[in-house]
Amino acid sequence: MAASQAAYAAEKAIGHDGSSVTKQDVANYDGDAGRVETMKALCWMGKNTVEVHDVPRPKIIEPNDVILKVTGSTVCGSDLHLYHGTVIQMSKGDILGHEFCGIVDEIGSNVKKVKKGKRYVASFQIACGDCFFCKQKLSSQCEKTNSNTTERAMYGGQTAGMFGYSHFTGGYAGGQAEYVRVPLGDVNLLEIPDGVPDEKALYLSDVLATSYNAVHDTAVYPGDQVAIFGAGPIGQMAGIFAVQASASKIIFVDTEPRLTFVRDHWPANHADKLELVDYKKLSFGVTNKPTVVSKLKELCGGRGPDAAIECAAGEYAKGWMHWVEMAIGAETDTSEIVNEMIEGVRNFGRCGITGVYVGYTNHFNIGSLMERGIRLIGNGQAPVHKYWDDLLKMIQSGELDPLQMVSHRVHIEDMDKVYAKFEKREEGMQKVFVETKFSLPACAGSPKLTRY
Repeated sequence: MAASQAAYAAEKAIGHDGSSVTKQDVANYDGDAGRVETMKALCWMGKNTVEVHDVPRPKIIEPNDVILKVTGSTVCGSDLHLYHGTVIQMSKGDILGHEFCGIVDEIGSNVKKVKKGKRYVASFQIACGDCFFCKQKLSSQCEKTNSNTTERAMYGGQTAGMFGYSHFTGGYAGGQAEYVRVPLGDVNLLEIPDGVPDEKALYLSDVLATSYNAVHDTAVYPGDQVAIFGAGPIGQMAGIFAVQASASKIIFVDTEPRLTFVRDHWPANHADKLELVDYKKLSFGVTNKPTVVSKLKELCGGRGPDAAIECAAGEYAKGWMHWVEMAIGAETDTSEIVNEMIEGVRNFGRCGITGVYVGYTNHFNIGSLMERGIRLIGNGQAPVHKYWDDLLKMIQSGELDPLQMVSHRVHIEDMDKVYAKFEKREEGMQKVFVETKFSLPACAGSPKLTRY
């Protein structure tokens, strides 16, 4: 916690670079950003500590703002990086949550398209709509919504601002709350059509676009054999999209309970394409014992899969060396999964990274990458605006059912307990739908509400 807040203090001392066209560092609604009336919201209170508080409701502070009455949100594996303190520049009291949908409660004077009383889903990224990247619908790399100088110094450039994801990405309050302020609302909200329930539309905000981007940015071709590292919601849906791209084999690398969840929810007509690899039953590193790498070779004709997609993250060390180096700050991320992908795929294979990596890593096998011609692709934060219209059409046609990954329906008032259960994967928790007092009746196929 101290390091995270020290990084934020340094950013405040240095100052932003002035490139943002909307107000940043409104990570909660204290002071001039909020009303006297209060709401329930999940707040980051320190490393491994989140709490549901009564906090001020947001108000319009810029003419392009929209205030959304939240009817659905969720928890993402990326939220655990904030929970663990891995992502820098969190501040006590920041409101979390980057995936949400709801009903428009208020609109700013300059809002033209968004209408009060209608249902919308928000993209997890905040885009301006008219910069170099936004004009190409590469909304996650918007140049005008995040002027954080630390991110520019670390990465050589900045991403778009993001809801509920630290001051490193702009400091915008998130949607794990009863109300949320959406800057530049005409750009960052997609209307939900009649006939599409919130329980399906919600996931257009991130998980569907992210998993779809992982598959198509890495490039999965007909007949490809694909290894997916991480069988959480992103990995699970990446497997579905890889099958849609006519992959011949999908290999999930993870452990229980997620492997069983994927198996039990896998499309029956593609059962012959599914393989499951439990990494906890295998060794790792330089060894003569069976490893993830040797298992991938065995499953793919001795050569390895054509492509591998990383849907886990860089904070989970397997061996003691990376654990120590991360603990003392010698690296921010482990290279173990990336190395397994590089070594596991066939020569001239492709490796895409979608799981969150924050900064720097050691012991990276650049030799295998170079000598065997492996393509390493940073899939980036997924450009939601590029995909969400097409994904919505898939939901409407029945081609895509997001509910296949949803294991639980929970209440906003229980979110502190939900984070702890989600982290430990208790009760087979895969993906949740978080309801508020404003939520509509549950749709057919939605899990029943569980209270904690």
